[in-house]
Amino acid sequence: MDYFKTIDKEGFAEFKDRGSRFLAYAFPMKDADAFKLRQAALKKEHPKAVHYCFGYRLGLDGNNFRASDDGEPSGTAGKPILGQIDSRGLTNAGIIIVRYFGGTLLGVPGLINAYKTAAALALQVVPEVEKAVEINYSLHCSYPLLNDVMTILKQYNCTILSNEQSLFCTIVTGIPRNRAEQVTQKLRDLHGVELEKV
Repeated sequence: MDYFKTIDKEGFAEFKDRGSRFLAYAFPMKDADAFKLRQAALKKEHPKAVHYCFGYRLGLDGNNFRASDDGEPSGTAGKPILGQIDSRGLTNAGIIIVRYFGGTLLGVPGLINAYKTAAALALQVVPEVEKAVEINYSLHCSYPLLNDVMTILKQYNCTILSNEQSLFCTIVTGIPRNRAEQVTQKLRDLHGVELEKV
């Protein structure tokens, strides 16, 4: 697999049912820490909400995911939320739904519908993007070679993850997997560039 589908900006939608409000936030994420930060921010933003249910999927193997009903009846929130992410084939994406209780119980089918609908609405407002699967490399070179190195990285749409410049420069870059051989060869052809997978 050389590409994966994700979202690259946050989406928001609101769904109401019998007085209850379901505020759905869909967002891109690189790791579980990014998710925890977003979750903490939403709890601070909505201190009077009764539930903060979520689902997310990370990585390319499909094994890194979580779903939480956060006190709602089992299977009524987290699963339907994650189901919406999966039905679109997305990864590195999360959805948190903040619920304000309206006084009327919705029952299991009502809850499943509310969480599923809110999640779907949040994903509808953000475009899906296809991103290249990248292999991360650490690259060392002298400062005079930096311009040539950056030209190659830009040419092949590599992601610059970090860039330390001094007399000797260290760059951590994500190179698209389907171009990795080509890019690493071009970089090695610049004599004085050291390259290693990270």
